[in-house]
Amino acid sequence: MQTDIDPRNLIGRKAFDRNGTKIGTIDEVYLDDATGVPEWAAIRTGLFSRDAFVPLEPSELVDDTLHVPFDRALIKDAPDFGVGRHLSPEQELQLYHHYGLDVAPPPKVPDRDFGKLAGSEEP
Repeated sequence: MQTDIDPRNLIGRKAFDRNGTKIGTIDEVYLDDATGVPEWAAIRTGLFSRDAFVPLEPSELVDDTLHVPFDRALIKDAPDFGVGRHLSPEQELQLYHHYGLDVAPPPKVPDRDFGKLAGSEEP
């Protein structure tokens, strides 16, 4: 998704699934803690429905509407964490897994000798 868009300008826009079916209206936008880049949108799926979280990357903003590359049923079945609260890293991971998006694992610590033990002598 375009990174130069003000996240406040996304709120109130209509969202559509991969088939062009209307999902709902963007209610809130969640930013990445480390980068400040918009990462998730909470979409109000109906008048009395809950908000469903969708990833903004790989979604596209086209003609003032958000096009999400997933089926409406998958979006409506996304984990419900409520809106207006911070998403924890665990909740984000659940969302990534729900949408089948790969999340890079944390880097491994190299397996090497960091030096001699105190008091040990090598020949």
